[in-house]
Amino acid sequence: MKSNTPKIKQEMDLITLMDKFGSDEKCRAYLEALRFPEGVFCLRCESKKISRIYKRNQFVCDACNYQFSVTVGTIFQDSHLPLQKWFAAIYLMCESRKGISANQMKRTLKVAYKTAWYLCHRIREAVKTDDGLLLSGIVECDETFIGGKAKNMHKAAREKKIQGRGSVGKAMVLGAIERGGDVRLVSEKRADRATLHAFIKSQVSPQAECIMTDNFPAYEGIADADTRHETVNHSEGECHTNGIENVWSLFKRSIVGSFHQVSEKHLDRYLDELEFRFNNRNNPYLFRDTLLKLIASSNLEYKDLIKNEA
Repeated sequence: MKSNTPKIKQEMDLITLMDKFGSDEKCRAYLEALRFPEGVFCLRCESKKISRIYKRNQFVCDACNYQFSVTVGTIFQDSHLPLQKWFAAIYLMCESRKGISANQMKRTLKVAYKTAWYLCHRIREAVKTDDGLLLSGIVECDETFIGGKAKNMHKAAREKKIQGRGSVGKAMVLGAIERGGDVRLVSEKRADRATLHAFIKSQVSPQAECIMTDNFPAYEGIADADTRHETVNHSEGECHTNGIENVWSLFKRSIVGSFHQVSEKHLDRYLDELEFRFNNRNNPYLFRDTLLKLIASSNLEYKDLIKNEA
């Protein structure tokens, strides 16, 4: 059966985007086509006997008298930000390979910094991967550490850093990538055997062909009867972790070039954004599919976002 879902290609430039979605009415019409591709139905009783209340941009169910709008129950509900600014923010986050900072979003959309910061985090929360699919084939696994420059550390901490894996004063991120496929990223507290093995077991299929890591002893014993484990040998071309190393390079360039700093409290959301954009790197309908994720997502309350912040 042919899908009625409208297609907006990733190659669209910003001028074309604003031409197609430069008003609240155009944005609402597109959201309606995405959310109700077979026609509007009542969100309470699912009746298709619907009338429109044009002055309030709402629908009313002729069967149960329930009134609702296209944004009810979505991330857009009760938002005071115009939909065209939402659409512009989504486009910018989709198209910015290294991400876009809240300060840049503030300047581009002409909104307050708090509004831009909250907007970016809501989008990050909505696009996080939750499909439960496990990585297969050849999977590269690695860990990296973010932040904590040695020059800003106490002398004792600097000496400890030199002796260890560079983790003192830094946030740790674990990653696994299927060659030619998707990546999975998560922040953790410890680079010990239990943590690394639990992450890999949760993200990699038991039938994966091979797990490739560096020679960190904590990775030992990760293989089982159906999956072999190989460690990096730079003298041989086949055994490498270049894929996950490229992801680390991209994320660190994002921090240096776009975000400048990322708090450990919100680190997972920045990882969710990178993961979603990377996994959709060949998706010609990224803008449309991002909107679909937002339509299916409830709103992240500001009080929950800043909970426990100093």
